[in-house]
Amino acid sequence: MNTSLIIRCFLILGLGLMPLYSTAQQDEPRISALGPIDQDFMASQRNRINELAGFHMGRQINGQKANDLEILQALLDRRAVTGEQTLELQAMGVVMGDVLATELGLHWVVYEDRQGRSRALQLGDSEHVLFPVTMISRRAEVGAKVDVNAIYAKAVAAIEPYKQPLPFR
Repeated sequence: MNTSLIIRCFLILGLGLMPLYSTAQQDEPRISALGPIDQDFMASQRNRINELAGFHMGRQINGQKANDLEILQALLDRRAVTGEQTLELQAMGVVMGDVLATELGLHWVVYEDRQGRSRALQLGDSEHVLFPVTMISRRAEVGAKVDVNAIYAKAVAAIEPYKQPLPFR
C-alpha cells in the first residue's frame, strides 16, 4: 500500500469518529467566564433598559432590588416593552439577573450544553445555575401575565437550598 492511501484512510476514519467524540463532549455542560463580547453585549442590554426607563418613567436602574424590579414591572405594565420585543425582554432579564447576583452572591458565567450557549448566574463554583435572561421573555412572548416580583421570588427559592449557611447564624 502506498503511504498516501494509508493517510487518506486514517483521515476518513478519523473524520468519521469526530461527531461521536463531540457528541460525547456535549453531554457535560461547560461553564466558563464571560468574555469581553459577552460583557459588552450585557452592558448594552443594561443601557437599553436604562434608556427605556428614562424615556417612559424618568428613572434609571441602580442595582437596588426594589427600584429595579419596580421599573421592569412598570415597563411591562405600560406596554413600553411587549411580548414581541425579545431583545428588550431579555435585557430586562439581565437587569433582574444583576439584582439576583447582588442579593444572592451569584456571578455571571457562560453555560454551554447540548441546547446551546447561554449567559447564566452561578452559585460559587458549583453546578447550580439560574438563567434569568429568559425568565421574563419566555412568559411575555406567549402572552402570559408577567409578575416580575413572583419570577424573582421563584428564582431565589430555586437557589436558596444550595447556598451555604453563614457561620454564627
